[in-house]
Amino acid sequence: MRTVLVLAPTPELGETLRAGLSPDQYKLIQRSSLEEAEPLVVHSLVDAVVLELGPVISQGLWPLEKLRRQAPKCPVVVYGEPSQTDWEEEAYLKGAAHVLHKPVRVRMLATVLERLWQAPQKAGDTTFFQPQAQVQKPLAEAGDPAPSATAQTLTVLRSFSGILTHSLNAEGMLRQFLLLLREILSINRAAIFLRQPLASVGSAVASDSRRLRAVSSVGIPSSLLEHFELSFEAGIGSHLFRHGRILRRTSEGAAADLEAQKEFELLGTEVAVPILDREVVVGVALFDGRITGEPLVNTELQLVFHLLEQLGLAIKNIWLHDQLATNHEMMTGIMRELASACIVVGRDLAILHANKMARRYFAPAERRGADLEFADLPQLLGTRVYQVLKTGSAIINFRFEPETARGTAYNVSVVPFQRQSDGMPASALLMAEDLTQAEQIRRLELEAANLRLVETMAERLTNEIGNALVPLTVHQQLLSEKLAEKKVNAEFLTMLDRDLCESLRRVGRSNNQMRFLARHTLASEEAFPLAPLLEEAYVEARKYQAGKATEMKCDTGARPIFISGDRAALKHAFAELMLNGLQSNPDNPKIEVRLEPEAVANGNGSLGVQLEIQDNGPGFTPEAAEKAGEPFFKTKVVGLGLGLAVSRKIIEMHRGRLEIVKAGSGQPGRVRVRLPMQAKATDAA
Repeated sequence: MRTVLVLAPTPELGETLRAGLSPDQYKLIQRSSLEEAEPLVVHSLVDAVVLELGPVISQGLWPLEKLRRQAPKCPVVVYGEPSQTDWEEEAYLKGAAHVLHKPVRVRMLATVLERLWQAPQKAGDTTFFQPQAQVQKPLAEAGDPAPSATAQTLTVLRSFSGILTHSLNAEGMLRQFLLLLREILSINRAAIFLRQPLASVGSAVASDSRRLRAVSSVGIPSSLLEHFELSFEAGIGSHLFRHGRILRRTSEGAAADLEAQKEFELLGTEVAVPILDREVVVGVALFDGRITGEPLVNTELQLVFHLLEQLGLAIKNIWLHDQLATNHEMMTGIMRELASACIVVGRDLAILHANKMARRYFAPAERRGADLEFADLPQLLGTRVYQVLKTGSAIINFRFEPETARGTAYNVSVVPFQRQSDGMPASALLMAEDLTQAEQIRRLELEAANLRLVETMAERLTNEIGNALVPLTVHQQLLSEKLAEKKVNAEFLTMLDRDLCESLRRVGRSNNQMRFLARHTLASEEAFPLAPLLEEAYVEARKYQAGKATEMKCDTGARPIFISGDRAALKHAFAELMLNGLQSNPDNPKIEVRLEPEAVANGNGSLGVQLEIQDNGPGFTPEAAEKAGEPFFKTKVVGLGLGLAVSRKIIEMHRGRLEIVKAGSGQPGRVRVRLPMQAKATDAA
């Protein structure tokens, strides 16, 4: 059925034609103006147009001109008055297929329309074709002398669609393309060379990517192409890479290039066409002439150039697909071999990926080798994943201990995967690291460290007690001899008393250090003034100093300062700090203590006190300042090396802080202590 557009200002013409033409052969569409019919004409929805001219012919020819511009291949039959014959020639010149006079004779019009579709006809300078009418004709009816043009077009389209079956295989697609091209153009020889694609997305351009190897050919021995390459550095490849246009062997540029001439001669080709992806050259296609010996003309080469450009875009897409697939395989392999469990969950709560550690941790025993499902995840982890998918906020590093495996612990993080343009995440990544073995190793390391500490403590304590027992042992032997000889005099008793007191002090100091080191809470807590405590600590420190010490200089300020805590423990801590200062300069020791009641403010707004103890010794070396607070670190031969460590622990138990001030060359040693003040006692004072 053919569609005929009736373009007339009144409906009479359409009614006449509809009554006379067969409705099985013709479908009539009535429009009063060209503006109304424009969508039908522009989109080629009609097979012919019947145009009725108005009473003023000069005005009626304008629709004809407009029709010819909008649909140059659609035939137009014009109706006019018989008295107006001077416009017929002009109508033919403007593109009318036939000019008929009124009254309308339907049989004549039907004959004219049938002749329009029998063969192409010329009207003026315009040739008309009727593709829609041909579509209605059966493709292969019995008795047809030759296949229709539509059938031939579909055959070519079916042949070309064979290339699509190789849409992810560049070599197969190019091989199919060469076979079709040889069938259409009868090319004698042809070969296509491509550069090497990048190994992965974002990788650097390799030096061998400027070399091109043969991926497909016809008429050229494969043994030759196995050992032959083109290059963008010289020859044909260099010329096409620099200019990006077709190169004939006989052209001026190729004739001056000896390398290009050798390549043309070796391959037996006459023309080279670049394969572009609209940006860069991705390959080169070389063609010989036809099998009849005739060369390819420029029009054919231009079409081949554009076809190869489309193939270049397809090749680039194939390379990108291969690179993405390679990256995906690499990331899948990395996630599969990770020691941590990795699970990717989609928005529909489907498990998109789960590595082998995830299946080992969370899959039921009876389904250990099967795919992991969201229902297999513990309830807490499933809830956290659902929360991240709904909110888009990550949950980082939380501890998870499954109820079904006591003693097992995981460090879990849930991170959303979302594009910048999307509001909600498309998926979420759950990562779980098994901490069980690491915590066991950490406990073993801690036990080993404690064991080493006990060994060091036993060794140092044994040495200190042994040093304290040496004078006692000597005097015990001498006392036995003196008593046997009855020669016990006052001088001997004085020495015995002195050594006995010294040994008892050393043992007592070591005992106190061990006692305070083992204590984790305050034995008692009371409020007391700080200045008398410092005086008592200084007197205690002088007991362990053999040299002559001057009086302590203590600047406590005008108002008394009260602190709260274990008085005996703080006295021992300050005594150890002062003894360390006295021992820094045994010949002429001096101690200076300064208090600053309002130097420190705690987080709750209450005031603290800063206390500095300065001696006149050489000061702390950088190493000593770093390690002075560590247990058993000492710079002297005698002692356990616990003085500053015990002092730091006592001060920290009182919510204070001990700082060893690093000194420069020639500067005295200084220790800074910060403690909270006792507010009520201070106000009362």
